[in-house]
Amino acid sequence: MERNWVEVEPEPRQDGNADVNASGSSMHALSHIRQARIPPHLLQRVPGVLTPGAFSFCEVDSGFGPMLNRKMGSQGFGGAVPPMAAFPPQRYHYFLVLDFEATCDKPQIHPQEIIEFPILKLNGRTMEIESTFHTYVQPVVHPQLTPFCTEAPPPDQRSLPRLIRLFSSVKHRFQQNIPCSTLKLTGIIQEMVDGQPTLNQVLERVDEWMGKEGLLDPSVKSIFVTCGDWDLKLMLPGQCEYLGLQVADYFKQWINLKKAYSFAIGTWPKNGLLDMNKGMSLQHIGRPHSGIDDCRNIANIMKTLAHRGFIFKQTSRRI
Repeated sequence: MERNWVEVEPEPRQDGNADVNASGSSMHALSHIRQARIPPHLLQRVPGVLTPGAFSFCEVDSGFGPMLNRKMGSQGFGGAVPPMAAFPPQRYHYFLVLDFEATCDKPQIHPQEIIEFPILKLNGRTMEIESTFHTYVQPVVHPQLTPFCTEAPPPDQRSLPRLIRLFSSVKHRFQQNIPCSTLKLTGIIQEMVDGQPTLNQVLERVDEWMGKEGLLDPSVKSIFVTCGDWDLKLMLPGQCEYLGLQVADYFKQWINLKKAYSFAIGTWPKNGLLDMNKGMSLQHIGRPHSGIDDCRNIANIMKTLAHRGFIFKQTSRRI
């Protein structure tokens, strides 16, 4: 039997104070959803309970994907909800965002060696950057960088911004009388690693920086964050093993941002930072394959997720 339907419009939302709790966020999300269609016989059965605006079938904005809508929506957060004035506290006092750049070639050289070593100290309460450790690293096994990264992509629409950055870098090298044959699309050239500290020296400086920042205090909870498991599962331990160096314990557990993003959003970011920025409508910061710029993008993605109520947890470890 065909039923008639009554269109129910949600009541206009009245903004309260800036602090949004879980139930408040849920009601805020309801103000963004479509009108509900409710059968008249249900309205007659529950008079005074089901009033216009009291309920509707929730359909949150699609910007964050269905999994985020289900998982975060169950906690009172939805894709349509703007960043909260006060977001839930994280499990860590500090997040240490790290992204290596390493030597490469085709076929791949062995061993790969770290040539850029950046760390951003991210406050777990404000999700703001408080301190930076950044240095280039002198490779010792293969001290000369290969020309592999100088291969320019074809001039299609997607690579045009990259070619523009490449041209700007070429212009800068020309003005500084640096040979353009050494130019890397990663932005790292031979002159930038020559005379820099070796990995052994860099690890000592990292430990000094960690102590200076109070990160070695047992009462301070901190954890590294990477875009993938490669940096701390393969790259650092692999090079340290080759060189006979010890890996500090604080490098042996970390958060893989890809896994955290996948848990929150429900889709795997196949193209890493590019997919995560796109999935959350964020502008990419700096240039791809720059370690320090990649760290800034990771920090920005983390801040955005945290402002939407996501709690970061350790995802990976190496014994």
